[in-house]
Amino acid sequence: MPTDGVPYYRRDLALVHHRGFGFHAAACAPGIIEFLTPVRARRGLVLELGCGTGLLTAELVAAGYRVLATDASAAMLELAREFVGDAAEIRQLTLPRDPLPGADAIVAVGHPLNYLSDSAAFDLALVAIAHALRPGGLLAFDVCDLRWGEARRDTANFARVEPDWAIITEFDVPSPDRFIREVTTFVANPDGSWRRDDERHENVLVDTSRIPGLLGEFGVDARVSASFAAETLPEGLLAVTGHRIV
Repeated sequence: MPTDGVPYYRRDLALVHHRGFGFHAAACAPGIIEFLTPVRARRGLVLELGCGTGLLTAELVAAGYRVLATDASAAMLELAREFVGDAAEIRQLTLPRDPLPGADAIVAVGHPLNYLSDSAAFDLALVAIAHALRPGGLLAFDVCDLRWGEARRDTANFARVEPDWAIITEFDVPSPDRFIREVTTFVANPDGSWRRDDERHENVLVDTSRIPGLLGEFGVDARVSASFAAETLPEGLLAVTGHRIV
């Protein structure tokens, strides 16, 4: 996930993401809501990592879940507070350095763990997640793996233009474990002028076959699949689901 020192999801890209890219949270929400049903029944706490602007948060709250939503991007959280209001607690949190509160479920959608600096940081985050998950707790997150990056080695650049914003993204896979986006946004000002911002996003790509074994060392029974329940993940991301057995 982004940190204060890494310029991921500043004000303009956070806004563009919120306005134009909510389809991922919408597609995953039904499967995750169903998966977490036992947690809702006991009024357990759902810890959301990488909540972004609160798109999935709002779906969870509407379904009756008690949610603590977190992200490392201050700009994302500002929009999340406007979007979700007081329906969920919203807090800034950066993995893997910040401690995680104990939770009955932990959710991370939109591959936020891939924004960690490298595979070692990714593993540290998984260990922190395993420790924070209470006995009987449920885990659901999505992840970009090495095959995901290989499939996008020749991905064409992307552009989208809307009345009050535009985005251009260039892609690169410089190594098997690294996926890079060069993102340029244009957002309309109230006076009719436009402002531009540029961000470079680096995603670490991981060998997902290692994840069940690593989580299993800390009592979390996990599996990797291509979907959250009946909802197929967009863009070919892989789903990791699990529960803490001790």
